Amino acid sequence: MFSDAEAAALYDVINPWDPARYPEVVFCTELVMAADAVLDLGCGTGSMLHHARDLGHTGRLVGLDPDQGMLDRAERRTGIEWVSGVAADATWDGEFDLATMTSNAFQHLVTDDELRASLTAIRASLRDGGRFVFGTRHPQARAWESWNPSNAFDLEDATGRKLRMWHEVESVVGDVVTFTETTAERDDTVLRVDRASLRFLDVPALAGFLTEAGFTIEDQYGDWHRGPITETSREIITIARRI
Repeated sequence: MFSDAEAAALYDVINPWDPARYPEVVFCTELVMAADAVLDLGCGTGSMLHHARDLGHTGRLVGLDPDQGMLDRAERRTGIEWVSGVAADATWDGEFDLATMTSNAFQHLVTDDELRASLTAIRASLRDGGRFVFGTRHPQARAWESWNPSNAFDLEDATGRKLRMWHEVESVVGDVVTFTETTAERDDTVLRVDRASLRFLDVPALAGFLTEAGFTIEDQYGDWHRGPITETSREIITIARRI
């Protein structure tokens, strides 16, 4: 077995919130540090908010996530509000200047109803003119085509335990991809299998949902370096403003 706590610790090993390695960190940090009150939806282990506090953010920081293993790890840092739940459950009313969904967390909003409920709650949580920033994988890049056991990779957790991880697509139905993530020993003895579905929305579809929810798209980029969206972009980075 590979516990939720171990999975959360491994997540931090695989995805360190490191500005030297990931342009997403630089992009998001600039926005977070300029906002007095920030709501991080799908905060995971809280790395982004931890980083903001380390840089001297003195305002209100709130992290929301449904995964208790992740939140347990996030809660090691005090001075930040940690809340269990999903975006659609948010009940804040005009309390934040900025809402974020990093690491493609937006793609976990799979159904139309889930998207609409989440965007409605996110908009309600923002002050007038508040911004919602998030990234998604651009469907034209077909990222899921590389999610297969032949692309398994070896890694070590924080204790030095040697592991292997791979992904395998179960289905592609419309714009929803369902896949498994397997964590194993190096001899391929399976320790844990997690299953998830992600939605790959294109630019017009995103605009439709955001407009319907009461947002206007302020900026949209094809990468975290603020490059334009092109025919080869692998990402869609959106900054939407509450209207």
